[in-house]
Amino acid sequence: MALPKEPRQKMINIMYLVLTAILALNVSAEVIEAFKTVDKSLQSSSTNISNSNNLLYESLSKMLTDDKTKVQAAVWQPKAEQAKKLAADLDTYINGLKVELKKGAGLVVKDGKEDFKEDNLDASTRLFETNGKGEELKKKLEEFKNSILAIDPKIKAKFESNFPISTDGVQGKEGKKDFTSGYFHMTPTVAALTILSKFQNNVKNVENQVVTFCASQVGAVEVHMDKVGVLVGQSSNYLMPGQELVVTAGVGAYSSTVQSRISINGNPVNLVDGQGEYKTTVSGSGKHTIQISGSFTGEDGKEVPINKTVEYVVGVPGGAAVMLDKMNVFYIGVDNPITISSGSGWDKTTVSMTGGTISGSGSNRIVTVTTPGTAKINVTADGKTSSFDFRVKTIPDPVFKVASGKPRMPSVEFKNQQSCRAELEKFDFDTRFSVVSATVYFSGANFPNVATASITSNSLASLSSFLTRCGPGSVVTFDNIRVTGPGGARTIEGRSFALY
Repeated sequence: MALPKEPRQKMINIMYLVLTAILALNVSAEVIEAFKTVDKSLQSSSTNISNSNNLLYESLSKMLTDDKTKVQAAVWQPKAEQAKKLAADLDTYINGLKVELKKGAGLVVKDGKEDFKEDNLDASTRLFETNGKGEELKKKLEEFKNSILAIDPKIKAKFESNFPISTDGVQGKEGKKDFTSGYFHMTPTVAALTILSKFQNNVKNVENQVVTFCASQVGAVEVHMDKVGVLVGQSSNYLMPGQELVVTAGVGAYSSTVQSRISINGNPVNLVDGQGEYKTTVSGSGKHTIQISGSFTGEDGKEVPINKTVEYVVGVPGGAAVMLDKMNVFYIGVDNPITISSGSGWDKTTVSMTGGTISGSGSNRIVTVTTPGTAKINVTADGKTSSFDFRVKTIPDPVFKVASGKPRMPSVEFKNQQSCRAELEKFDFDTRFSVVSATVYFSGANFPNVATASITSNSLASLSSFLTRCGPGSVVTFDNIRVTGPGGARTIEGRSFALY
């Protein structure tokens, strides 16, 4: 465009050219938000992979103390720890690059919140090209790959040809660019941060696959026992207040290589010759229960759960009494059946309650409660009032399960499941929860990048395409699990399943 001779018009035309150039460099708010969304998703995915990795590390640590697996675990657990350290070091390095990049884009921290120019096009070019951090990052990624493959020949054979991290250049319209210019030349700060998060996610994915492989190399040793079974005994099943109740529990198979675990009413019990003893002084008239739980190792080397209930009745010395038919607690959202004994006839007895509602007549009543805390039942017989205090609790969270619900299970068993469930464990009331929704992450073997899906009920039908890809070394994580049941909807703890 030819410039006019008139100075004023010449200045206007120059300003127009400058404005056009500025508009060409501007990055739209929509593009920035899109990169921020992707970055948030990558960070969330990395967190979920970390949770899966922690499950695998915990499993390997337990294998070190198990007589059946400790020999092989002693070989592969340290190799998994090597992979963990290599991944952690590289993750820390990339986080440092993120901080430098934000500072280059004018980072200001106010009230704990970061503010920087997300659309800045110079910061990434200056840091990664001018200051050489691009080549340094490429070298770090390549060193990470070589170090991982050098941990063990089996790991190298397994992952060398399909390693999840590549430092090749980027193919564009104008041909293939090298690593630094392809990823970081004139790249908006928010986009460069997203690219760094992508590499962090790749590193976590490598760690997950390698640690899963290490866990799969630990074999199990068979344990042979003549017989197995649960032994439970009690000194009496009818006692008066103040008397001592003795419960004996154990397993009917003994081996120096088998570690059996018994818990009575939530208290661990030491086993001597396969049996443990629990003592308690009884109180509170009426029917009571004691829960016995634990596990022992069966002949196939698998954990066999123990769940037994001991029932006993505490007698009434005289006068009024209130007895719970279930446990010494009222639960919100369900009918709590109780039995009341007046000792004077119902024509001379009145019953009232605070902290809840009591209905029915005669000995058998139903209590409903709505608020955690305490409740009191007052029974007046022959002009004498007796008060009975009870705890009020929310029904405990159910446990999310697929198939057996174990954190490690055969991939064939898992991939053939059609449904999941939210199951109440060690709870006497006959009540149910249903799964409303959950976010599902697939990682590890056959998932070079973490795959995300969701369910909206107990059915796993929506996951069929992912389930068919599952195999030994895959890890499936259910997060943000919403269930509904007595008391309404709630979010319960997520679960990860490592497949072998």
